[in-house]
Amino acid sequence: MTNLVNALSMLKGATMDGIKPFTTKAGSADDAADKKTAPSSAASDAAAANESAAAASQEASDRFLTLLVTQLRNQDPLNPMDNAQVTTQLAQISTVSGINKLNDTVASLSASMAAGQYLQAISLVGRDVVVAGEKLTLTEGVAPYGMAVAKDADAVAVTIKDAAGVVVRTIDLGAQKAGLHTFEWDGMDSAGKPMPAGTYTMSVTATAKGEAVATDALTIAKVTGVAPTAKGTMLTLGSLGTIALDEILQIN
Repeated sequence: MTNLVNALSMLKGATMDGIKPFTTKAGSADDAADKKTAPSSAASDAAAANESAAAASQEASDRFLTLLVTQLRNQDPLNPMDNAQVTTQLAQISTVSGINKLNDTVASLSASMAAGQYLQAISLVGRDVVVAGEKLTLTEGVAPYGMAVAKDADAVAVTIKDAAGVVVRTIDLGAQKAGLHTFEWDGMDSAGKPMPAGTYTMSVTATAKGEAVATDALTIAKVTGVAPTAKGTMLTLGSLGTIALDEILQIN
């Protein structure tokens, strides 16, 4: 038992005269003021969380060893603690430490995956993507748009409205197969006059043998930026706003 006490004391940096009190180092206010703030990103947040978890785990282990060494030093010589008890307590703290290390590893992998996803998403800048939505942007006389048709349809029509909700054009697309389709509006209204550049909305209707077919309007927009956030990598689609990376249905 004496050997065990000495071994535990060495782990805590204790001398034979007593046990060193557990202390943590804290920087001064001036030191804190000199530290630079890390950039806000998913990766840096995850790294900070990992460091905090590791510090908490180390602190718990140190406190456990301090209490255990104190308990052994002050035990009744006539009724000493059983070796099996000590072994059980050491096994328990080892299990907790192992779980904490596993959590740290998973968090680190998650941060690495988020960083990798962000770097891959950068290659999408300047590319056109297809996402769910009813908006289309008319630029230089062209406005790409799309739709998803649940099943083969005999007749499909697209209605385009301006910002005031006024119908400017209805386009008959005829029969369409089930699946995702992309088209371009030439920017002309029903009278053949060019419409001004800007954002418009559209709706899609489809029928098969006189019965309605489920459809979804799709927006086609150019990726203008990428940003890492706590919710994952977000893509900026110009004036159409932002979307999550997993919302992309197709890359053109």
